[in-house]
Amino acid sequence: MKTEIVQLTKPTAQFVEVLNRWENDRELIPLIRPNKSQEELDRREAITLEGVKDRLEYQHIFQIFVNHEMIGEMNYMVDPPHLFKHEPGTAWIGITIGEPEGRGKGIGFEAIQYLEEHIYQQGFNRIELGVFEFNTNAYKLYQKLGYEEIGRLEDFTYWNGKMWSDIRMEKYL
Repeated sequence: MKTEIVQLTKPTAQFVEVLNRWENDRELIPLIRPNKSQEELDRREAITLEGVKDRLEYQHIFQIFVNHEMIGEMNYMVDPPHLFKHEPGTAWIGITIGEPEGRGKGIGFEAIQYLEEHIYQQGFNRIELGVFEFNTNAYKLYQKLGYEEIGRLEDFTYWNGKMWSDIRMEKYL
């Protein structure tokens, strides 16, 4: 199994099609975006090529391939307003392993290590992220990678009939 990570510079219709599939996957929705109610959880999103091009203005996006098939996407932005601790030069990261066969195989671990090295090479030494309280697998992954909990935003997202916290974590590189 060969993992390859490629920075997105020019989005394609195929890339957008895959993102739309993941963004509207009932199993992934609760893990990848906050929802305030069952109605929000049930809504469908439409990602466009123009929208991805706009994201590239403020976000660095990377595609994760295994055996030449895109199985995930990760990204970072620097000093976004939603940081828990507003330390200048902080990278906020996100990762989605969209294909089920890519989960639980160490690909996320490897991909985040790659992203951390890239962020460090860009001159940033702090990373912050958020993980929903019920996403225990992701929380354990981040702990294994050295991230530490720095706070919680209560009643942040709705899933499985109740509201859950967003756990904020950080790591200094």
